[in-house]
Amino acid sequence: MSLKLKPLHPVFVAEASGIDITRPLSDTQVRQINAAMNEYAVLVWRGQALTGQQQIDFAKSFGPLDLGLKKVFKRQERLEDERLIDISNVDAQGNVARRDSPKNLSNFANQLWHSDSSFQNPRAAYSMLHALVLPSWGGTTEFADLRAAYDSLPERTRAEIEGLCAEHFALHTRILLGDDAYTDDQKKTIPPAVWPLVQTHPGSGRKLLFVGVHAREIIGWPIAEGRMYLQDLLEHATQREHVYRHEWQVHDLVMWDNRSTLHRGRRYDISERRELRRTTIEDVPEAHLMAA
Repeated sequence: MSLKLKPLHPVFVAEASGIDITRPLSDTQVRQINAAMNEYAVLVWRGQALTGQQQIDFAKSFGPLDLGLKKVFKRQERLEDERLIDISNVDAQGNVARRDSPKNLSNFANQLWHSDSSFQNPRAAYSMLHALVLPSWGGTTEFADLRAAYDSLPERTRAEIEGLCAEHFALHTRILLGDDAYTDDQKKTIPPAVWPLVQTHPGSGRKLLFVGVHAREIIGWPIAEGRMYLQDLLEHATQREHVYRHEWQVHDLVMWDNRSTLHRGRRYDISERRELRRTTIEDVPEAHLMAA
């Protein structure tokens, strides 16, 4: 069967069906999904009872896998494969984590608007998040379209940000939330990455405003002025008309393009189990070719 798409938002996001993503994808199916991602940036797949290996295999169809902050945090993992990123409030022993645990610190950082791995080069291209256990309330995920954000900028702002670059740092969100007990070696594990504020998406050819909470300064600007301007741009990018809110169902898999969207998790009762697992691919030249 071929890919079917049902738009879920006026400017981006579609529900995808017609392809069994628990099975190996054909080259034609990969091209169809890439084309849909170029247009919609976020795809929602319902009722996908994926095993961990099936999720890894699906992600690998689009490029090499990215481990992100696992390069910094060498912790005991509860999942069977380190390429699966455990987005949960469950500790390595399988228990709901303490409120003040490193696990929940990561969850709180995920509630800030960001794109995965923007703090490294290569950054992330696609992420795929699969829902297994959901709390009784909250825990939705919101997505913002950075292409629509650029399109709606005033002309004066477009001219002002053209040619400006921002530095993104891996531990910026953790330090922002009060966790600054990092060694020099940890801080050096992922050197800061510098990205233009205005970019052209390699698949769609559309311009976008590349901001997010990992960005900690504008190159060549005073720190305070740069951070305030980045905050203003982030506020513009995440206006309600640019945002889709996903209400999770068990076995949903949501796939998004980190090069053209931001996302954040929303609050829930962290004493209730919430288990999702993420796979992410790197934005490398071969992935560009596949996404063209």
